[in-house]
Amino acid sequence: MTQWRKSSHSGGSSQTDCVEVAGVVSGVGVRDSKNPDGGHITIDRASFATLLLQAKSGALDLR
Repeated sequence: MTQWRKSSHSGGSSQTDCVEVAGVVSGVGVRDSKNPDGGHITIDRASFATLLLQAKSGALDLR
């Protein structure tokens, strides 16, 4: 069974704008926490690491 988890920075279970991640055979699965049965996308581990670095640096901020 896949173990999905939400970031501790998401504000707990009351936060509604969150994604969940899980390790899957081909990389990292990402899904919408509001719609867990709606499927997920899979990102290879290297691309996911790059995505995290960019998000942490603010490079993806829309402001």
